[in-house]
Amino acid sequence: MQISFSKQQGNVPVTVMQLMGDIDASTYTDVINKAQEAYDEGARDLLIDLGKVPYVSSAGLMSLHTIVRIFSGQSVQPKDGGRPSFRAINREQDEPMRAHVKLLNPQPAVEQVLDMVGLKLFFDIHTDLETALKSF
Repeated sequence: MQISFSKQQGNVPVTVMQLMGDIDASTYTDVINKAQEAYDEGARDLLIDLGKVPYVSSAGLMSLHTIVRIFSGQSVQPKDGGRPSFRAINREQDEPMRAHVKLLNPQPAVEQVLDMVGLKLFFDIHTDLETALKSF
């Protein structure tokens, strides 16, 4: 998994997180940790570019939801140093926080998985960088 970041300007400053490779059990924590680092460094609006991600496992899906929680200001790290905490997705409750994390260019197989599990309704998904940036 390769992860890189760039800064773009939409209506607000947007951090673009480019992912390359599968998001699965061996990489999902890297994705979460890098997103947390970006948030800690001041990023508040994140566009996740999935154009070079051929596969997302259930762990990868969970990482995308966790990133939404991070960018809403919620801590996912437990106070006792154990495993991160996760909770079920609630479209109404999560609506305000979804405005800060959007997806760009998911490959067809990834988009199919997002659709199957209902995350396609949860995330704003864009196929054009300029349109995605203006949506923030």
